[in-house]
Amino acid sequence: MSQEKSLSQMHGMSSLLEVQIKKVKPSGDAKIPQYSTPGAAGADLHACLDNDMVIKPGERVAIPTGIALELPGAHVVGLVFARSGLASKKGLALSNGVGVIDSDFRGEVKVLAINLGREDIVIQNGDRIAQILFTNAFQAKFIEVLELEDTLRGEGGFGSTGQK
Repeated sequence: MSQEKSLSQMHGMSSLLEVQIKKVKPSGDAKIPQYSTPGAAGADLHACLDNDMVIKPGERVAIPTGIALELPGAHVVGLVFARSGLASKKGLALSNGVGVIDSDFRGEVKVLAINLGREDIVIQNGDRIAQILFTNAFQAKFIEVLELEDTLRGEGGFGSTGQK
């Protein structure tokens, strides 16, 4: 059974989302994102570097991936997340929380990272540095009203529902 068929059948989809990838570096070192396991939600993004990148504690950087994307339409967004292993072992996090790749963006995908650890982090060409997920995106039609519908929670904010 091919990987496409097995993924499609597991997720109840008739086909996979087609995302066009362009390598933007002439050297050709850029890697196409890959899913590490059949159950992975995110595809790994790889660093595309001419030289090792050293990220000092507290330093923010933009790590190039060497690729640009063309999403299939305005209904799709790419979301870039940190890799949990790098975050837990080295303190590498995304400085913007979650990266958003809009459907009309055609530039190089760069991972905005920050070193939250206490030691330098060395990123080498080809390292898996983040992951990208694709999902539906909705644009809202905003309608101003004088009142909103009441709920049990109401205006209760952070922590209002308790801890246990």
